[in-house]
Amino acid sequence: MKPLRRANAVIYCQGAFATLNGKTAHGLVRFTRRYAVLSVIDARYQGQDAGMVLDGKPAGIPMVANLQQALAEAEDAGVLATHLVVGLAPDGGRLPAAARADIAAAVDAGLNVDCGLHDFLSDDPDLAGRAARAGVVLRDIRKPPDRSRLHFFSGRIEAVKALKIAVLGTDSAVGKRTTAWLIVNGLAREGVNTELIGTGQTAWMQGARYGIILDSLINDFVSGEIEHAVVSAWQEQQPEVMVIEGQGSLMNPAYPGGFEILAAARPDVVVLQHAPARQDYDGFPGRRIHPLARQIEVIERLSSTPVVALAVNHEQMPDDDVPLACRMLTQVTGLPAFDVLRDGPEGLIEVLRAHLRPAAEPRAGDLP
Repeated sequence: MKPLRRANAVIYCQGAFATLNGKTAHGLVRFTRRYAVLSVIDARYQGQDAGMVLDGKPAGIPMVANLQQALAEAEDAGVLATHLVVGLAPDGGRLPAAARADIAAAVDAGLNVDCGLHDFLSDDPDLAGRAARAGVVLRDIRKPPDRSRLHFFSGRIEAVKALKIAVLGTDSAVGKRTTAWLIVNGLAREGVNTELIGTGQTAWMQGARYGIILDSLINDFVSGEIEHAVVSAWQEQQPEVMVIEGQGSLMNPAYPGGFEILAAARPDVVVLQHAPARQDYDGFPGRRIHPLARQIEVIERLSSTPVVALAVNHEQMPDDDVPLACRMLTQVTGLPAFDVLRDGPEGLIEVLRAHLRPAAEPRAGDLP
C-alpha cells in the first residue's frame, strides 16, 4: 500500500478547540499522516501554538482567528493551502449554522473540504454549486458506502494470528483513539509491525490504512466490516499487533459502542480508557458513569476477553494528582494504570508486550 500524499490543511474548529466538541481537531494536531496541518481556526486562541493550548507541548501549528488569516499566513510561509478540514465533533454530529458560511468561504477560496459530520456538505445545493464552480471537492467522510460494497460477518477473523488489542472506554470522547495511536506508534518505534484498525472518521483523517466509519454503517454490516478491516490488514501486512480503536462506551446512553468490536474483532486483550475526574456520561449531566469495576466486569463477562490495563485521561485533574490517581486505580482494580498522553506509552507497551506470542505459536481458534 502506497504512503499517503499529505495535503496542506487548515483545520476549522471555531469556538470548540480544547473542548470535547473539538476532538477531531485535537487528533489532527497530535498526529496525522493524511495532512500537513498549517493552522487551526479558533479566534479564542489566536496567536498561540495549538499544541501548547491542547497538551502544554508545542506542535508548531499556529492558532488563527479566521480563514482569511489562515490563508494569509500560509501564503507568507510560501505554502499553498489545499484543504479545509472540519475539526468540529459536536453531539449528534450536526454542523453548526455559523460554520456553514465559513465553509462556503473556503470553497470560494478554492479549498477542498473534508468533513466527518452527519450533515453532508455534498448534499447542500448551495455548497455543491459553489464547489463545482470552484473546481474543488466536498468529501463527506461519514457518507454511507453503497450496500453492494459492504461485507457480512463470515468467521474469517479466526485465521488472524496477530495480537489484537482493543482500546475501549468507560465513556465517549475519553481518549481511546489517542491512546490507540500512541500504542501503535510506540510499538513501531520498538520495531514491532503494528497496524491501527480505525473505527471513526477522525482515525481516517489521521491516515489509518485500515478501518471503517462505524456510525455510517447499516447495523447488519457493522460486524462484517470490522472483520473485513482486520482480515484485510492481516492478509496484506502480516502485522504482529493490531490495535483496534473503540467507539463510545458499553454503557453510554447515546453512544453504546464496543459490543460489535468485541464480537467481530475478537480481541485478545482490552485496554480500558478512563477519566477519573469525569462523573457523568458525556452529554448527559446527572447520568452517572457506571463504576469502573462494573465496566470491567461487563467487558469480561460479555467477551471472555481480559482487561489487562487502564489508560488514564487526565482531564480536569491537576498534573500533580495524576500519579496518585493511577496508583489508586491500580489498588481498586488490580490493573496497571498509565497516563500515556502525559507520560508516554512505554509502561503500557511493556504490559502489552507480555501478550505477544512467537509467530509459530498457534492461537486458540486458528483455522487448520
